[in-house]
Amino acid sequence: MRLAEAVNTAYEYQGFWGSFWDIIWWFLWIFVFVTYLFVLFAIIGDLFRDHKLNGWWKAVWIIFLLFLPFLTALVYLIARGRGMAERSQAQAKQLEAAQAAYIQSVANGAAGGSPADEIAKAKGLLDSGTITQAEYDAIKAKALS
Repeated sequence: MRLAEAVNTAYEYQGFWGSFWDIIWWFLWIFVFVTYLFVLFAIIGDLFRDHKLNGWWKAVWIIFLLFLPFLTALVYLIARGRGMAERSQAQAKQLEAAQAAYIQSVANGAAGGSPADEIAKAKGLLDSGTITQAEYDAIKAKALS
């Protein structure tokens, strides 16, 4: 056996799962790639959320994101990161207010609306004999509280 053959056969590739460190590197690169995708989509979402930025500047940012993706993402986060956070907070507050308004409208609709409407419905049920006077008084007290 010659020395060159011994050197060439010293390391035998054992496939993807052959080395623990190969697996660690794969997971690291997958993590970096998924993180980059999150950043990329956050930047694109912020570009379209920003109503102060001209459409041409949005196009320029998108073109640079296509041709110099890592550098452009880094520059965007440094240059527009504060505004990005402010726009994100404003959108979160807007969504929270819309959700609270929706919940309030559904709760009022389920409860029957105003206290006068609830008392009128309860009075109709009392007159028809569906509920007793004690139940009517309880509904009335709850509506007025």
